Amino acid sequence: MNKNELIRFINKYSLGTEIKSAKWESSGTNLSTRVITGDKSVLGSVSWGKSKGIDPCNLGVYNTPQLLALLAVVGDDIDFKLSKMGDTFVSVDLKDKKYGTISKYMLSDLSVIPTPPPLKNLPDEWDLTLKIDKYFINTFIVGNGALSESDTFTVLAQNDNVDIVIGFSNVGTNRVTIPVKVDTFKEIPPVSFNADMFSNILQSNKECESVDMKISSKGLIKLNFEIDDFESEYYLVATQQVN
Repeated sequence: MNKNELIRFINKYSLGTEIKSAKWESSGTNLSTRVITGDKSVLGSVSWGKSKGIDPCNLGVYNTPQLLALLAVVGDDIDFKLSKMGDTFVSVDLKDKKYGTISKYMLSDLSVIPTPPPLKNLPDEWDLTLKIDKYFINTFIVGNGALSESDTFTVLAQNDNVDIVIGFSNVGTNRVTIPVKVDTFKEIPPVSFNADMFSNILQSNKECESVDMKISSKGLIKLNFEIDDFESEYYLVATQQVN
């Protein structure tokens, strides 16, 4: 197994350090997970379509940062060997194929991992469909870093144009305004979302060339990324309405 591909899978669901626990499901050729942040502002799912090297299983990964730290010990080409106690997977040995070094990670009982709820009350139609490209992804990440004191970004849709504004306020503030290409337009009131969460989603999928971002006036963003053998989907819930 290529260690770096496994790390890509992990990064796409952990969103930096926002999500530490996840249930992994492997079919033997596909590895997937569904996750939710502690504040329930982001619900995501990630699938790695060519995850050869992991036997069919359901695994409880309680401390993702610890797993990443143990992966850093071994080389790029690894064996992923699971150990069971009865019917339960209890640990995984990450073996460096070149040098034989082994990092052991202890798995958790599935019952202690939060289970994301099923999605309900999704919009029948999305008010806005925006085309997000590499320029937008990189600019938003840098802009969010430049305005670290700003908690939110705001979607402004008017006169057939859409701007994404980091640090928006009705009073004078430092801010970054990014015009976005619009595929589907409907004028909606300004709506704001967690800027750090959104930046983490973009950072975890920044190798993507373009993606559709769908927005509902009810306070919801949907993002779908398809990159190489990875598919990831995220729903981001609004933090507040801006008047």
